[in-house]
Amino acid sequence: MRICGIELTGSDAVVCLLSKDQELFNLPDSRIRKLTLKKEHTRDDLLGFQKELVQFLGDYKVQRVVIKERLQKGKFAGGAISFKLEATIQLIPSPDIEVVLLSSTQIKAILADNPLPIAFADTGLKQFQEAAFTTAYAGHFAG
Repeated sequence: MRICGIELTGSDAVVCLLSKDQELFNLPDSRIRKLTLKKEHTRDDLLGFQKELVQFLGDYKVQRVVIKERLQKGKFAGGAISFKLEATIQLIPSPDIEVVLLSSTQIKAILADNPLPIAFADTGLKQFQEAAFTTAYAGHFAG
């Protein structure tokens, strides 16, 4: 199964593709590392963001999108734009793409039971993709 892990930071959706086949993980090359919604956006901009993401997911034959859930309150709470992005992703109009939210607590529990098979530094991904990578990895073990 090919999963796209997404971490929402401000007006960016940082993405990481991860596939698992016969208990082996693979990091497919990707032309996109993050998608950005401009700060002064309209409804059409949100629909354009969704269309761009759906195109990306279709091009790479992604079956599941796993989003690292944003905190609603506290020091690390998400901003309004990131919640719009989260909703836009959840409302992807495709029956072929499953969208799942995982909280930080769920991701930590999954990682405790299923440690990463490789150090992040050895993946070749950019540092800003680490949370999207761990989210994608945890998505392979989430119900």
